[in-house]
Amino acid sequence: MTEIKVSSVGERNLISRLSEIFKAPGGKESREKGVLIGAGSDDCAVLDMKGEDCLVITTDMLHRTTDFPAEMSPWQMGWMSAAVNLSDIAAMGAEPSGLLMAIGMPADTEIAFVEELAKGIQACAEFCGTSVIGGDLDTHAELTITGTALGRVKKSQLLLRRGAKPGDLVCVTGYTGSAGAALEALQYGKPVSETVLKALFEPIPRTKEARILAESGAGTSMMDTSDGLAMSLYDLSRESHVGFIIRKSSLPILRDVREFVSSPGKLTELSLYTGGDFELLITIDPLKLKKVQNICNLTVIGECTKYEAGIMLESPGCELTTIEQRGYLQLKAEEVDKSYLSKTN
Repeated sequence: MTEIKVSSVGERNLISRLSEIFKAPGGKESREKGVLIGAGSDDCAVLDMKGEDCLVITTDMLHRTTDFPAEMSPWQMGWMSAAVNLSDIAAMGAEPSGLLMAIGMPADTEIAFVEELAKGIQACAEFCGTSVIGGDLDTHAELTITGTALGRVKKSQLLLRRGAKPGDLVCVTGYTGSAGAALEALQYGKPVSETVLKALFEPIPRTKEARILAESGAGTSMMDTSDGLAMSLYDLSRESHVGFIIRKSSLPILRDVREFVSSPGKLTELSLYTGGDFELLITIDPLKLKKVQNICNLTVIGECTKYEAGIMLESPGCELTTIEQRGYLQLKAEEVDKSYLSKTN
């Protein structure tokens, strides 16, 4: 019998399989144990605080060779290591409560490098209104940083990937495709502005915007777009059981990115299918849009439809094409094993 390899499965399918193994008991038993949201279904796990609040928890691992472009400074590596975790806290509408960082590094790493790394972590934590409250240090073959972030939010304000319904508006914070444009510029040695490079090297966790959205009661579902806008749309669709129509002309794209890209098709590719933009994708009750429109950097890019309608991109000429389910994946499937998939569905 042939052993199935990780490379033949891919990240989303492996997460699904492992989530089944780690799944907390369901229903009443789960609630009695204090687990409101367990492994796999959202950006964070959610624990009941036995009052009006709940605790959200997430963890992320980054490696020198796969996650940090060679052009990044130690400070920027630190910033990004904190940002990936704090962005997940934001995706639940929570206020960050603390950050734990475990750092593995080669024994010959220079102290100055580690200090700059720590300064970057601290700067991002402070920007998000929190601090580093602990962690671990160890030697490792390559620089590996694992962060664990905690946040707090009222149960009534918690935003999940499920909750969207047909007729809701689809919105994003900030811009799409900026980090993807920066990565392409680095890979092919193309000139690009510092603004675009900074979008990749120093992504901004939208914790402030998240709190505004959560407190407003306007949002019906939310997640971050770190794996790409298209992949996030599919994740929301699966959890909320809705489809989407996204207007191509409404995608918010930096002028610098428009100047960097030579063709409209490439611009769409960057906007939909590249990761690294730590923005929020949120569905909003159209009757409550005015509550947040003027106090949060938000762009309406489409609306929710029936699940059966799929996830579509509407051109300026009203032509509809399917948005593909692809984006950034840490574990890419080379050739998906069908027998494995049957066990996860």
